[in-house]
Amino acid sequence: MSVYDVAFLNAELSKPTPIFGVRLWVLVGLLFASFILFILFLLSLCLTARRKSDRHHHLHPSPSISKEVQQILHHPSAADHHPISPSAELGKMEHGMVFSSEESRGPTSAGATDTASLGSGSTGPEVSHLGWGKWYTLRELELATNGLCEENVVGEGGYGIVYIGVLTDGAKVAVKNLLNNRGQAEKEFKVEVEAIGRARHKNLVRLHGYCVEGAYRMLVYEYVDNGNLEQWLHGDVGDVSPLTWDIRMNIILGTAKGLAYLHEGLEPKVVHRDVKSSNILLDRQWNPKVSDFGLAKLLRSERTYVTTRVMGTFGYVAPEYACTGMLNEKSDVYSFGVLIMEIISGRSPVDYSRPQGEVNLVEWLKIMVGDRKSKEVVDPKLPEMPASKALKRVLLVALRCVDPDATKRPKMGHVIHMLESDDLLFHDVGTIFLQTTKILAFMAPEEGGFMLFSLWTDSCFAGTAECKMAFK
Repeated sequence: MSVYDVAFLNAELSKPTPIFGVRLWVLVGLLFASFILFILFLLSLCLTARRKSDRHHHLHPSPSISKEVQQILHHPSAADHHPISPSAELGKMEHGMVFSSEESRGPTSAGATDTASLGSGSTGPEVSHLGWGKWYTLRELELATNGLCEENVVGEGGYGIVYIGVLTDGAKVAVKNLLNNRGQAEKEFKVEVEAIGRARHKNLVRLHGYCVEGAYRMLVYEYVDNGNLEQWLHGDVGDVSPLTWDIRMNIILGTAKGLAYLHEGLEPKVVHRDVKSSNILLDRQWNPKVSDFGLAKLLRSERTYVTTRVMGTFGYVAPEYACTGMLNEKSDVYSFGVLIMEIISGRSPVDYSRPQGEVNLVEWLKIMVGDRKSKEVVDPKLPEMPASKALKRVLLVALRCVDPDATKRPKMGHVIHMLESDDLLFHDVGTIFLQTTKILAFMAPEEGGFMLFSLWTDSCFAGTAECKMAFK
């Protein structure tokens, strides 16, 4: 190319163009750079698509599990196919009475076809990232419970059936299969896993893990092998109960500590909503473990919570809860007071086989205490009579817990203090009894002073001639 040609080319490239007067060589450079960038963009898209394809290919055979969830691998053995014999006859728990504003829902939608298809070798199960706990496969739990057979059923409740199971490592567990797996029940399952999974207390039944597979929602608990309190109080145990006074007091105190942990040791707090004797499991040393608190509502910063399903068992339900659905931890305190009365007397909270004045345990016990007949409320199957002071102390705690005014019931932490205090009757609480109208009231320390709480509708004035000490 001659010098003339080069000069001519430079002159042409230096001419301004109609596009904002930009010189031609600048425009050519911009177009070239844009072309290069477009090619690079296409290459990056291709590489990204290939990486995603490779990643999907490698992860497809097994589900993705969060680091917080441990997968428990199952290795079938010949022992898995043998039927399981429960070591203890626990019996089936009563169905709790449910007061509901919703229509009853049907049984689980997971049918036999789902189970059969899974057992024939289906692909990996659906995994829900719930953030806590061990994940069990449905097949593993079916093998552990002998195919969820009726012989393995140890309890039934409003939300599910409980089976005894034996895992491949020989550990006994209680497997709770939720009957209702849609809508509210599924939400409550997630609440149970999140809230109960982090609850660690010696007086609470421990949750080991869970199964989320298709329509199935299962919970795996520790197995407590000595039945429940209801069976030992009301079952056929002979003329003399193995539950001595000391054992009964240990059960009362341990249950109080478990409930106090739920109310005051967790954030957000947990309200049980169904405190009763059949939900108090016992180990071989008679230590109590509170069970079936996983389907409870969680209370966050609110003081009360209005629930659309008033749960609980007739005779244990706090009056304000059954009527209005207003729920807080004081509802559990009331149920615990009824439980104390049941443990002391050996009577059911409601027993229609008794005379009319003795059908309702709470009202009968109030009358007996008002008539100064405290010793007559003690379970006749008790091997020995308790000391008078110990009996009066625990009766007073029970009466405080069942105060009709929920705001005047003590917190569970205060209940523990009253149960453990030897000087409760004479220092912490001064009990005053107006004999003419049979009104029981008591003075309790409240914010540095004393407040008068009445368990009846009338009032009692300390210092008047009519008032007498009820528990001398």
